[in-house]
Amino acid sequence: MTTALHLARPADIDVLLPLVGAFHAEEGIALDDDDRRAGLMPLLEGIPHGAVYLIGPQRAPVGYVVVTFGWSIEFGGMDSFIDELFIRPAVRRRGMAGDVLIALPNALAEAGVKAIHLEVDSDNESARRLYSRAGFELRDRYALMTRRL
Repeated sequence: MTTALHLARPADIDVLLPLVGAFHAEEGIALDDDDRRAGLMPLLEGIPHGAVYLIGPQRAPVGYVVVTFGWSIEFGGMDSFIDELFIRPAVRRRGMAGDVLIALPNALAEAGVKAIHLEVDSDNESARRLYSRAGFELRDRYALMTRRL
């Protein structure tokens, strides 16, 4: 893999927040920095439910990926979910997201994770092609459903 991944720590919050804010602006996710910080800090502090990785140079990352963990009877153990993946627009289409989508699942498999899932906008053909090239498949009989608590 040519794209570096660095496990983010609490000290990385100030470099991470603008990246997350940019992703949320693109996706129309209405959160302020306090809400983002509240969602990120437990992951950065080592909560076992997920992790944040910076993409690219550690001091000046070009993106990030958040992976969370769960358990699946169907898949036979721990599974994971790519909650967010973002690459700055100015450096997209250079293969970095593809590198991440190959390396991260390989590393998770070595750690015992049985499956990795992600969500994609059905109208985002570019993202769907990227995910397909990385081995992700649509599950035709299933749709992600959510209930806010």
